Amino acid sequence: MYDQTSERTPARRGEVVPSGLDYAPSLEAVDQVSIDESYDLWIDGKPSPPAANRYFPTVNPATEETLTRVAEGDGEDVDRAVAAARKAYNGAWGKMAGKERAKYLYRLARMLAERSREFAVLETLDGGKPIKESRDVDLPLASAHFFYYAGWADKLEYAFPGLDTRPLGVAAQVIPWNFPILMLAWKVAPALAAGNTVVLKPAETTPLTALAFARLTAEAGLPPGVLNIVTGGGGAGAEAVAHPGVDKVAFTGSTEVGKLIQKRLAGARKRLTLELGGKAPHIVFEDAPVDQAVEGVINGIFFNQGHVCCAGSRLLVQESIYDAFLDRLKVRLASLRVGDPLDKNTDVGAINSRAQLDKIGALVEIGVAEGAEMYQPPCALPERGYWFAPTLFMGVSQGHRIAREEIFGPVLSIMTFRTPVEAVEKANNTPYGLSAGVWTAKGSRILWVADRLRAGVVWANTYNKFDPASPFGGYRESGFGREGGRHGLLPYLRGGS
Repeated sequence: MYDQTSERTPARRGEVVPSGLDYAPSLEAVDQVSIDESYDLWIDGKPSPPAANRYFPTVNPATEETLTRVAEGDGEDVDRAVAAARKAYNGAWGKMAGKERAKYLYRLARMLAERSREFAVLETLDGGKPIKESRDVDLPLASAHFFYYAGWADKLEYAFPGLDTRPLGVAAQVIPWNFPILMLAWKVAPALAAGNTVVLKPAETTPLTALAFARLTAEAGLPPGVLNIVTGGGGAGAEAVAHPGVDKVAFTGSTEVGKLIQKRLAGARKRLTLELGGKAPHIVFEDAPVDQAVEGVINGIFFNQGHVCCAGSRLLVQESIYDAFLDRLKVRLASLRVGDPLDKNTDVGAINSRAQLDKIGALVEIGVAEGAEMYQPPCALPERGYWFAPTLFMGVSQGHRIAREEIFGPVLSIMTFRTPVEAVEKANNTPYGLSAGVWTAKGSRILWVADRLRAGVVWANTYNKFDPASPFGGYRESGFGREGGRHGLLPYLRGGS
């Protein structure tokens, strides 16, 4: 395990580091959030105790304190959830006109927007991400997705002329811990807009915003059984995915688990979409606006502590500007503030869990052992909680594991290139194909490079920009299918792919 307190590492726990700017703490109030002592499953429109009467703790990663205890669902609980979803689908929801379904989605969108501060604080407490990201990115986008798909609910036959736009039935959806409420919106909104019902399994480490959303659906009057939530570990997700009463499976998570799901469902005649891992290249040409590109690179890898499938974790810089670009990148890195996620000044929050922190540390240790040059800016890491300093690796080759494997943390591997052809070859030298970024002043070069990058999403002179109307997804080992946009409805329609 790599020790961040070693002599190789400038970032040391508890160290007071002088800074050019001193920021007074600006803590987000938590009094608008009420967390119960325990939470049951959500089945058929109401809380439901788990069949085995087992509960597990969910922890604040910034303090290691237990927030509450959450029900651990099993196969019997999944049976009940699927039965409730099927009943709702065969009943009022499945027969409901699109314009009536839209009213519920609009209502949920408005309620999420009205209570965004509450949900943002809960997301930060449970997941460790900075409050300014929960507040300014996750919640506005989650609400926007419900607004967007509400608009499509009564227009499906116009969106897809000639296709069978009837819903599939019951959808099992498994979401990850990096964007809990946003991933819920990405999956639940199009499924409900198309007329399906849902059994959702949130991540074990971040279940609280999903359970809060379940209560929101009851306040909005959503018919019982339309949305069911089974919390628990990987076993509960496996039960939901394999359940014979499920017609559609949507999974976002690791490539390893995605492969197991695909193998498990082979021949099962279930519709499947997978949004998996990534090792996205960030290509910076010599004519790029340097300061703008530095900001894009910082956002691309250190947003949400690097807990992003499409994180720009491989930086390719044209050789002629490498030294100057690296100097500016290090200066900007030193200004990032690591600490309390509830502080509005914080740029990099807590790592989501001890297990993820150990994985990041192990891969960083491998990078050092393989000869890459590591740089971390001086920064004080809190004594408690799960923390990792923003990290750069120079002297990285294509063969290094840190250049090939998804670290899913605040770690950037930097390489160089001389020509556009070399840049594309290095960018595509990965089994993944989720996203990429290109920085150059030449529009023709952007189009030339984008046309040759094997990635589902390519950003030009920006990064991590999302919109409900724009489809997102990858191919190869990054999965298949699209979420967002009109394309995000197709997996939930009988005539879709």
